[in-house]
Amino acid sequence: MTEQNTRLGILFMVASTVVFSLQDAVSRHLGEANNVFVVVMIRYWFFALFVIALALRQPGGLRRVLRPRYPLIQIARGILLVLEICVMVVAFVKLGLVATHAAFACFPLMVAALSGPILGENVGWRRWTAVGVGLVGVMVLLQPGAGVLSFWSVLPLLAAFLFAMYGLLTRYVAAEDGASVSFFWAGVSGAVTVTILGTWFWEPLAEGSWPWMLTLCVSGILGHWCMTKAYDHAEASAIQPFSFLQLVWIAIIGVVFLGEPLGTNIVVGAIIVVSAGLFTLWRANVRGEKPIPAARP
Repeated sequence: MTEQNTRLGILFMVASTVVFSLQDAVSRHLGEANNVFVVVMIRYWFFALFVIALALRQPGGLRRVLRPRYPLIQIARGILLVLEICVMVVAFVKLGLVATHAAFACFPLMVAALSGPILGENVGWRRWTAVGVGLVGVMVLLQPGAGVLSFWSVLPLLAAFLFAMYGLLTRYVAAEDGASVSFFWAGVSGAVTVTILGTWFWEPLAEGSWPWMLTLCVSGILGHWCMTKAYDHAEASAIQPFSFLQLVWIAIIGVVFLGEPLGTNIVVGAIIVVSAGLFTLWRANVRGEKPIPAARP
C-alpha cells in the first residue's frame, strides 16, 4: 500500500471523474453511429489487457488473481458491470448524458436498500428515510405525471440497479479476494461476456469512428489508473463523496458542448438524489461498513 495522502487521493479521484465524463461523451458519440455491443466489446478488450498487465505487476502475478475465493460471484460481478455499461451507453444515446447521469446518481440509495436482503446488513430508519427522499428526487427528475416518462427513462434506473448489485457483490468478496483480484475478474469476465454479445451483433465501425474508439479505450485505461491511484493514496470513505463531481462535469459537457437541455426538474431532482446518496455514504462510513465502488467506470 502506498503511503496515505488524502489530498493526493482526492485529486486522483477528481481526475478520474473528469476522464470518465469525457469517456461517456465519446461513448455517446460512438453509440449514435455504431452498435453499442461492438463499441463496448472493443473497449473491454483494452480494459482486459490493462487488468492483466496490472495483475502481472502484483506480488504473485496471475497465479494469485486466478484463484479467487468466490469465483462464481467474481464472474457475476464482471457480467453485471459490463451489462450496466451497455445499458448506460444506450441511455446516453436515447436520453442524453445529463438526464442519464442525474437518474443514475440514485445507485447509492439502491445499495442501501438492497444491503439488508442481500448482505444481511441492518439498514436503519435514517437510511430508509434517505432512500425515500431519493425516490422523490427521481420522480421530480423523470416527471412521470407530465407525460414524458418513457421506456428509455427506465434505462438509467436499470443501470443503477445493476451497478448497485455489482457494488454489493464487490463488498461481499472484498474481505477474502481483495481489490486486485476483484479488479482482474471484473475486466476479464466482462470482456468474455461482451465478446459473446459483440460477436453476435458484429458490424464494422462506421467511417471515422476508429480515432474516437481509440480515444475511448485510452481514456478508459487512464480513468481506471487514476481511480486505482486514488484508492492507493486515501481511504475510500474520504474519496467517495468526490465521485459525485462526475455529474457536474457531465452537465458542463452535455449543456455546453452537446446542446443538451438542463431543465429545472433535472437540476432539482439531481440535487435531491445526490444529497440523499451522500447521506447514505456518510451513514455507511459511520457504521464502519465496507465501501462500495465510488464511481462507475
